[in-house]
Amino acid sequence: MRARTWSGQWVYDRAPMLPREFHGGARPDRAPRTTLSQLRATGRRWPREPATPSLTRWLKAPGSLTARLRQHGHVTVQVIRQGTRRLNRAEQVALGQVSAHVREVLLRVDGEPMVWARSTTSHRALKGPWKALKGLGNRPLAELLFSHAQVSRGPLHLHQDGAGKTPRWGRASIFLHHGHPLRVMESFSPRIRCWRP
Repeated sequence: MRARTWSGQWVYDRAPMLPREFHGGARPDRAPRTTLSQLRATGRRWPREPATPSLTRWLKAPGSLTARLRQHGHVTVQVIRQGTRRLNRAEQVALGQVSAHVREVLLRVDGEPMVWARSTTSHRALKGPWKALKGLGNRPLAELLFSHAQVSRGPLHLHQDGAGKTPRWGRASIFLHHGHPLRVMESFSPRIRCWRP
């Protein structure tokens, strides 16, 4: 599966479905990169890199992420894909099913991709309280999440995952609307650490 990355393209690992930079062909002066699957097969993990104070503020920032990005420029939403997809392990645990409605988008600030986001909810919820998700189009999800008093948000869970030399930091949380969960995962471009949330 491919979609665009910070530098032009995305490549996806099947689990946990976080994007990583696509570097083109292998360079003769560098050893081949170890893949996420190879690390898991050997029981090893990516070396955990501490988040900078600036990035930590973004990861823990409450409220609308879109509103915070708008302080730094014009925000547009690029829909990468939307429809029924198989869920990764964390999503399966959150929703209690193996496939569901998935929406993946790229948030751009003045044209620059800054956040990759993936939201998941059940088809039952899509016919009920989360039905507006189907007609959201290129509008930000924040219009649904932070404009309804009936929507509540669970705690933020931070994670570092991906591939290559610089695993990306991201966060995930669950929004409840009349008891129906919507899981939202956001992965941040390293460039966002230069901004204040």
